[in-house]
Amino acid sequence: MSFPSQPAEQVNWLFLDMNSYFASVEQQVQPQLRGKPTVVVTLDVDSTVCIAASYEAKAFGVSTGTPLGEAKKKCPGLNVVAARHEIYVDYHNRIKKAIEEQCLHVSKIVSVDEMECRLQGRDRELSNAQALARQVKQAIRSVGETLRCSVGLASNRFLAKIASNLKKPDGLVTITASQLPHVLLPLKPRDLPGIGHRMEQRLLKQGIETMEQLWQLDMDQMTQLWGGVLGTRFWLKLRGSDFDEHESGKRSISHQHVLPPELRTWEQAAAVGKKLLHKAAVRLRQAKLWTSAMSIFVLFSKNHNENGNDSKTYWLHHGRPVWEANLRFPSCHDTITLVNIFQDAWKDCPKLRPVMVGVALVHLVPENMRNLTLFDEMYGAEKLDRLAQIMDDVNAKYGSTTLYLGGIHKVREAAPPRIAFKSIPDMDLK
Repeated sequence: MSFPSQPAEQVNWLFLDMNSYFASVEQQVQPQLRGKPTVVVTLDVDSTVCIAASYEAKAFGVSTGTPLGEAKKKCPGLNVVAARHEIYVDYHNRIKKAIEEQCLHVSKIVSVDEMECRLQGRDRELSNAQALARQVKQAIRSVGETLRCSVGLASNRFLAKIASNLKKPDGLVTITASQLPHVLLPLKPRDLPGIGHRMEQRLLKQGIETMEQLWQLDMDQMTQLWGGVLGTRFWLKLRGSDFDEHESGKRSISHQHVLPPELRTWEQAAAVGKKLLHKAAVRLRQAKLWTSAMSIFVLFSKNHNENGNDSKTYWLHHGRPVWEANLRFPSCHDTITLVNIFQDAWKDCPKLRPVMVGVALVHLVPENMRNLTLFDEMYGAEKLDRLAQIMDDVNAKYGSTTLYLGGIHKVREAAPPRIAFKSIPDMDLK
């Protein structure tokens, strides 16, 4: 008697993560840097941080986020390159074109150095998916010989991203259902996408320190721990479920900027934050989206003087103070309302020496899915929306800082277009 065989395991997603992307591109366009420790920075001053490091630099303990002064001590002879974001966008577009012409369709651009591809038909079979991944690697090499990527294959995009991080550089890792949870157990919860500092602290308060402890949570426990449906989805994704989360739409619009020395004051950092918010609001309206939540992130100098009770309002990241504000409000998309929300929150920002400011608009919904509120008429939301549209129209015609709010006047030339790790900017959006 013969028995039906078990169906062969398949994968649905290919996740591509470029290795040391900015540094690799610089080594491609500057052959004299190849094989040499190289870092990319926004400003060539010791107080700034490295935004990318080549693998030759990583061998000396230099990585993304390492202060430049510290990096130079760790690696004498370090090559320092000022970021040239237009080149990284150009190579990003070349890589995407090569993959789509030679291999398969790119389903989603996750960031300037990450892409997702949904597999179809027989490409989902393990051997075919792995062969396709090797073709993707070869296509990237055709764009530039210094360019490398790590590829993850899995049943959903969440596990595929985790797989891409398991072997770097130039890795190819597959996670199948039969490997769960064993392949994940050596990791720490913080290694998983979606678990940041705050979530890690929440887990630790519940005594969850290891991946095995996290895996043992049932769906209800994880839902309660995350505070809602995000926990349910996390539980499902961790186990390989591939469901539609409307991922094709934007989930956030964000900008951040490393402050030059002359802007590293509490007041000037606030002005730069408003400038970043101005840019984010324009993108929000261009995408015909509304937001009901904002996050503000500030990184301070390692050498700081505490002021009063400020130490209670921040946490430390590699010895540097960090302040965050996570704000909720009735949905809107006009600049004035968003800036007023920012200004009110900024009053709680510690008066230390800021070195980087970031803002993010989250909980985004299309206009036709927006819930109207009684506050719209009370606060004159319709008038503010009309004013925002007029400003957008004028700036689109005469330049993006023709009309702006007075609070950003002194820093209107600051925070020019930068490569976003989460989006590819329009280089004409100043």
